[in-house]
Order: sequence, then structure tokens, then C-alpha cells
Amino acid sequence: QVHLVESGGGLVQAGDSLRLSCAASGRTFSTYAMGWFRQAPGKEREFVAAVSWSGGRTYAAGSVKGRFTISRDNAKNTVYLQMNSLKPEDTAVYYCAATGSPYASGYYYQSNYNYWGQGTQVTVSS
Repeated sequence: QVHLVESGGGLVQAGDSLRLSCAASGRTFSTYAMGWFRQAPGKEREFVAAVSWSGGRTYAAGSVKGRFTISRDNAKNTVYLQMNSLKPEDTAVYYCAATGSPYASGYYYQSNYNYWGQGTQVTVSS
């Protein structure tokens, strides 16, 4: 069982940066790959980024590649999403999630994630 709590969201201007954190409880955190998803008003939830259980491999959606960086610290049971050069279209509720998928191809699909946080709001003004 993994309990996830996101933090770090807020209201920023276009071009600013934010770092989201996701704190996990449970001794099995390091055995899960972790992902960030987001859901904008009126849209479906979409994949943002994922990191393997060791932190050695990361994956990002094309819309955020080069601007967002996912990382994790297994000693702190925490996964991060560093968001730079934010745009108004990045406005959404951001969720972290844990997956036991053995294949990286599974990281992109929310149906493969076993545990979810409650979400944190990110609003980017123009």
C-alpha cells in the first residue's frame, strides 16, 4: 500500500518555475515507478512524466519535454516535478501516481497506475 500526497502547486506567471513534490508513505515506495499526470478543466487527464523505480530512467510527454524534469529520492520517499518556463496551457490539477508496471511502455497509461494522490492545482497566468 502506498499513500501519496502532492504539494507545491500555486499561482504563477508565464515563464516562472515551480517544483511539485509528492511524498509517499509505505516501505515499498522504491519498488514502484512514479508518474505525474495532469487534468485541465474540461479535458481528460494526461500523462506528463514518469521515472523508473531507481530514478535511472525518465520519460516525458512531448508538450513538456525540455521544460519539465521528473526525479525521485528514494531515501526520502519523494518524487519531484521541476517545471520551468511555465505556460498558461500548463494550468491543471497535477497528480502523482505509482505503478507496478514492469514495462516502461506502461508508464504512459493511467490505467496502469495503482495508487494516486489527491492532486495539487497549478495555475499559470499570461
